[in-house]
Amino acid sequence: MRSVSRLLKTTWALGLLALLAFAPAPPARIRVYLIGDSTMADKQEKAFPETGWGTPFRYFFDETVTIDNRAQNGRSTKSFLAENRWQPVANDLRPGDYVFIQFGHNDEVPTKKSYSTEAEFRANLMRFVTETRLKKAFPVLLTPVARRKFDAAGKVEGTHNVYSAIVRNVAKDQQVPLIDLDQTSQALLQQFGVENSRLLFNQLVPGEHPNYPAGRDDNTHFNELGARKMAQLVLADVRTLKLELADRIVKREVKVAVDPQAR
Repeated sequence: MRSVSRLLKTTWALGLLALLAFAPAPPARIRVYLIGDSTMADKQEKAFPETGWGTPFRYFFDETVTIDNRAQNGRSTKSFLAENRWQPVANDLRPGDYVFIQFGHNDEVPTKKSYSTEAEFRANLMRFVTETRLKKAFPVLLTPVARRKFDAAGKVEGTHNVYSAIVRNVAKDQQVPLIDLDQTSQALLQQFGVENSRLLFNQLVPGEHPNYPAGRDDNTHFNELGARKMAQLVLADVRTLKLELADRIVKREVKVAVDPQAR
């Protein structure tokens, strides 16, 4: 009987080892770096309720994903490189990581120090892509998110047409996944309309918030609701592109309902 018992235990142990050998390995931990400007960046408390879409973006993923938001207010591809903000990211990249690259707001304005010519903008995007791939990480290009601008007939007007086209062309030429946030955010603003789209931006009447006692009329930067809505647009394209990252999205995503009278 003892020999039979030992045989059964041995058989059970071997069976367990076989199951473990063929069980799928747990997903590796990865880091998703966000590089870009103020529309993506985390904010200091003194700027609230201004919120970059990169802030809520981190909450959509499981524990295997770390969102490392390196975006900064006022930065262009040119200044991000000049201030040595890119090299630490490139140095830290590991195989399987992602770099989400969203610039254009500050590159495209000739009166800003951060201005990048069209040729410079393209070359800088190419550098981010190339150096990301050298580390066996995955670049993802994003067109700059839309500003809130409507014409007299209530139609959204694009304000990044030239620089968004450059991003699209680089993505096509280099076969990089593209999230066309300019296009999808314009569609979202059109859906909300001229007045209700104010609910997505850092628009405040005097006395409404202690950080802005004189009020705020900002058609570029989002409030918390707007940031979440933009993050959801990015998330939708992560799924559409079938990035491996999509498998790590938390399934309990909550849709945000907007009350048009909520002001």
